[in-house]
Amino acid sequence: MIDHTGFSVTDFEKAKAFYDRALAPIGASLLYRVPEEFTGGVKVGGYGIDRPVFWIHEGQKHMPPIHIAFTAKSRAEVDAFHREAIAAGGVDNGAPGLRPHYHENYYGAFVLDPNGHNIEVVCHAAE
Repeated sequence: MIDHTGFSVTDFEKAKAFYDRALAPIGASLLYRVPEEFTGGVKVGGYGIDRPVFWIHEGQKHMPPIHIAFTAKSRAEVDAFHREAIAAGGVDNGAPGLRPHYHENYYGAFVLDPNGHNIEVVCHAAE
């Protein structure tokens, strides 16, 4: 249903470094940077696997922080996301694990990014 989404970050380069590392385990990377001559000098970039679906742009701190969840193909990808996101400067907001109160096969992990956004990676496969 959702084609793409995004939010503002106060330090584009710091956020880019975080997302480059945190989203790599699920196969996502920065696929597109909008030329700054089209944005009035604002840094804008889109992440995805085959096309940009998650966008960050430099701007004022977004309040309240956003919660966004990305899909993983396996629980191992969820684990790797959590590990890499923490190593990239994220703050643990829920270690990898089953959350049967959401759904019986809901396996997810949560990390606060450098702007306080609650970033989740979830796998719904029964493993």
